[in-house]
Order: sequence, then structure tokens, then C-alpha cells
Amino acid sequence: MKDEQDKDHIDQQIRKLEAKYRDSGQDLSSYLDGLLYQRYLTYWDYIHLDTLLSLQVPRTHFPDEEIFIMYHQITELYFKLILHEQKQIIDDKSQDIAFFTGKVNRINSYYKALITSFGIMVRGMEKEQFIRYRMALLPASGFQSAQYRMIELYATPLELLVHDSRRDQVSSEDSLEELYEQIYWKRGATDLTSGEKTLTLKQFEYRYTPRFIRIAREVKNNTIYHKYLNLPPEGRNNKGLKSALQLMDINANVNWPLMHLGSAHRYLDDENNTLEATGGTNWKSYLPPGFQRIIFFPEVHSDETLEHWGKEWVEHHLNPHKS
Repeated sequence: MKDEQDKDHIDQQIRKLEAKYRDSGQDLSSYLDGLLYQRYLTYWDYIHLDTLLSLQVPRTHFPDEEIFIMYHQITELYFKLILHEQKQIIDDKSQDIAFFTGKVNRINSYYKALITSFGIMVRGMEKEQFIRYRMALLPASGFQSAQYRMIELYATPLELLVHDSRRDQVSSEDSLEELYEQIYWKRGATDLTSGEKTLTLKQFEYRYTPRFIRIAREVKNNTIYHKYLNLPPEGRNNKGLKSALQLMDINANVNWPLMHLGSAHRYLDDENNTLEATGGTNWKSYLPPGFQRIIFFPEVHSDETLEHWGKEWVEHHLNPHKS
């Protein structure tokens, strides 16, 4: 009896395969021939393990530089995961709250992994080695992470990414190009006295500005924040979704920058001297979230949260003797 059931099941599967491959213009027999000749798949081939493990190419002989490279590569893979979820939210037309919430929760799980692992950067390298090998990296900088900027563009409209000092002077009616010129992170790699852009910023803009503008145009009025605002009232008031968006905002714009700030203080700041970042970024004014006040989803937060955005941590660590 079981043999007959197995045979019927196999016959059904074959008929389905025949229908599938008929639609492609080929017959099933041709695909079965290919299957016969195909090698068995291995784990290392599937994830291209040998290639992956060959991508760490230090520029100095200091052992900890390889840690530095690998951690940044891991970070970029997590950024790609975040973008993968963001694009699905943006492409979804269903307005399904469970789908929306589930994707944001996934994003938060990726941020959690990033944030909790940042101790590798803060405590996992010898300071003396870092101080030396970093000079071989000029003018490259983590500032030049294009995926991190793409995460911001998919999350919220450009007018909310304008530098805080100019945000009340712009609106969604301004052109994307005008808004992009005022984006907050450009000041992080600009000499505050002369207004001259660093080479790090010039390289970054030359390589990625067309792509950033294209993304901003593609998601105009359709960012994740727009998807939330366009929900019916019961959707916007859904506690699970609001909590997930609140956490994503804090993870992206408070917790993650603070990890970098802690690392910068560990390696670049001491009682006698403050070192510049490799890209010449003015990190003390660029990294603190209370200074930038980038908030992806203002409507999901309380007035108190918005008023004190990122301030408590910065005041404690930059002014430790202030009571």
C-alpha cells in the first residue's frame, strides 16, 4: 500500500515538473539529463567559503588589523540584511501589520547582533597596534559605508536627514538634489572653519552620489516612514508595530552611533591628545546622536523621548564630572 502511495506521489511530482518546464520552452527530459550530470552541492561551494576567507588583505604586519577588516566586513553583511528587509517593506502593497512588524523585528535583531558585538571593536584590539596600522588606511574611513547611508534613505524622507541646524529651513517641496546637499553626514567630513570637504568625502560623493539620488527618487513618498504614516489609524496605533519602529529608530540613531563613539574615545582620545579619525572626520561633533538628532520616525515617539534624544549617554560620557 505504501509503495503505491509513494508511486502516486512521484507521478504527481513528475507531472508538476513537466508543466513547469513546458512553460520554459524546454522538456523535462532535458532538465533531468542536466540533473544527472550535475555535481553534488557542498557547503563550501554554496557559500563560496574559500572566496569569503580570502577577502581579508591587511596593509600592514600588525595582527589586529585583520580583526579590524573582518569586523567591518561582518558589519557590511548585517547592513545588507537590514536593506534586504527594508526593501521588502517598501515593495509590499498589502498594508499587512503582521508583515510590517515582522520585518522591522528582523531588522532589530540584526541591529542587536551588531550592537552587542561591537565590544570586538571597543575592547578586542590592542590600542598600540590600532594607532599604528590606522595610518596605513588613510584616507579610508567607516564614514564611507554606502550601505549605512542607503539604510537611512530607505527608512525616512530626505528632509528628515538634513542637518539639524538647517532642518527647519527645508521641506518635502524642495528638490531631492537640494535636500541631499544639506544631508547631515556631510558636515562630519567637512572642515568646520574653512568649509573645505575632506578627500574622504570627495571620494565618497564621487562614487555614490548618483546612486543615493536614484534611491531617494525611487522611494520618494514611499519610505518606511511613509508606509507607516499611510496606514489606517488602527494600524498606526498598533502597539507591536509602534514599539518595533521605536526600537529600530533608537538602535539605528542612538545605540549604534554610541558604540562608535565609545570606540573612538577608546582609541582616539586620551588626557594628553585627541587623534583625528582616518578620514579626517570631526568625530566628536559627528558621532554623538544628541548633536545630530536624526530620527527616522518622529510620530512613533513621545515628546519627552524626542526632547532628550541621545543626550543622557553623551552628557554622562563627555562630561563625567558634571553632576
